[in-house]
Amino acid sequence: MPKISAELLSVLRCPVTGSSLVQEGDELVSTMPGETGEMLHYPIEDGIPLLLPPELLPAATAASSDQHDAVLHTATGRLDDH
Repeated sequence: MPKISAELLSVLRCPVTGSSLVQEGDELVSTMPGETGEMLHYPIEDGIPLLLPPELLPAATAASSDQHDAVLHTATGRLDDH
């Protein structure tokens, strides 16, 4: 389990509540509850926190990397390679 540095945690915020986050195992957890009254959980994959609202997370994790690249290029108007 990669440990997120205290420095990085100090600047990361929950995308839904805007609250700070704490690491619990392989997840970051909001310090304020969401609309359902529960704390929001965000997975850490390969040391990278996936800070997406819960309703977007399944689609993002299901998409292959080339699909992410296509969305990035469309959003930025850039068609160059990395």
